[in-house]
Amino acid sequence: MDMMMALRAHTRGGPEQLVYEQAPVPVPQPGEALVTVHAAAITFAELTWDLSWTTADGRDRTPVIPSHEMSGTVAALGTGTSGVAPGDEVYGLIAFDRDGAAAQYVAVPAAELVARPRSVSHQAAAALPLAALTAWQALVDHAALKAGERVLVHGGAGGVGVYAVQLAAVLGGQVTATGSGRDADFVASLGAGEFLSTEAGRFEDAISGVDVVIDTVGGALTERSYTVMRPGGRLVTLGAPPAPEQARAHQVHAMFFVVVPDPGELAQLAGLVDQGRLRPVVSQTFPLSEGRRAFESGGQPRPPGKTVLAVR
Repeated sequence: MDMMMALRAHTRGGPEQLVYEQAPVPVPQPGEALVTVHAAAITFAELTWDLSWTTADGRDRTPVIPSHEMSGTVAALGTGTSGVAPGDEVYGLIAFDRDGAAAQYVAVPAAELVARPRSVSHQAAAALPLAALTAWQALVDHAALKAGERVLVHGGAGGVGVYAVQLAAVLGGQVTATGSGRDADFVASLGAGEFLSTEAGRFEDAISGVDVVIDTVGGALTERSYTVMRPGGRLVTLGAPPAPEQARAHQVHAMFFVVVPDPGELAQLAGLVDQGRLRPVVSQTFPLSEGRRAFESGGQPRPPGKTVLAVR
């Protein structure tokens, strides 16, 4: 049996369960591609998700490999697999109920892989799939943002926020973002026309008539957002399902969703990167061997963007 190095957890828990160790190289099944991983991005909350530990029908699947965003090179194909070929440089979002890419190799359904953006590094490409796809689906699939509309992005320097700001601007929105004052210049460079510092006061006192709110923060911020929206506005929150009675009271369409792999949209995002219209944002990188430390860094101050594991 061929072996590889991987970051694995044998028992459900937090980063303390992660071990850098040898694991079997996955065998690609029919319809799957085996990908040599060059870089994988992590989501700090993923170890708290049920699907990180179970199959879709709830069965335990430990030991598990985390990290569901990756960029790499196709190494081999399962029987009857088409759509990609060995040597293709690809990226993708791996379904949450299967092993991720914090390893030297990962098996992925070939239909969910697309050509990675070639104008940036594998590490930058790996910072896109989950966060940028979430932002795209929030703005396009759920909020149906139209050019000229006013958009408020909460957490403009966060993992999803950095892409929501950029994509809202690309789509023609008039973008306002909230966040810590130290990030004001950075978020403005992403395309925010206005930045509201959380230390400077309440955003409700500074903005009104908003068409679309993208709430990457959640909690009380969701409830406070209704007061700045016009009737008929759309609020998309990523934290938890919003209270329908509040949305009704303010005549706002409020919705919650979980990102789904979409190769067509990933291809569009790669195109925007290669056109220079979308910038991947990498916060910090760790070698795969320090993957546990990478997950532990979630509780510490760090630059904006995604944390990435450099695999090879």
